[in-house]
Amino acid sequence: MTVTQIFVLQIFINLLVFGLAARWYVLPLLRRLPFVEALTPLILAHALRTMGLAFVILGVAGGELPQAFAAPGAYGDLLAVALALLSVLALRRGWRGAPALVWVFSVLGLLDFVNAYAQGVRFDTIGSYPLGALWFIPTFAVPAFSVLHVLVIVVLVTRGHEYRLAHRRELSIHHA
Repeated sequence: MTVTQIFVLQIFINLLVFGLAARWYVLPLLRRLPFVEALTPLILAHALRTMGLAFVILGVAGGELPQAFAAPGAYGDLLAVALALLSVLALRRGWRGAPALVWVFSVLGLLDFVNAYAQGVRFDTIGSYPLGALWFIPTFAVPAFSVLHVLVIVVLVTRGHEYRLAHRRELSIHHA
């Protein structure tokens, strides 16, 4: 097998395994939790995306990566970390726009991954640059975080109304 085939196979298998675990174990648990409690751990885990910053540190990869590839991935992850923390704060404080912020976080977080993979193909990072330990970010961490994003979106789509109803009840109590 070529390096690229191994890379793609690892991504596919990890997406499959994380997806099956999410479907069989995580989703049934999330259904039993209140909306905010269901979303909090899914989003809070994204605060660990700081590992993407390693792409811009000289020497972490086996050689220097093109900055046009490394910088957007690294700082895209940092943006996702900030949006994740802000989203969790907004949810837990009951901010009215919290679900919209969670949508922004999850859509931008997924687009960051799509962009990183696209730029990786554009710069042939797998074939042209030794990634060293960074190999495990796109092959292991990104599939895991991607499944978490999908879970967030599933909760938003299927249960987002719970947050709006709670806000309406709260407003009617304050106006009574």
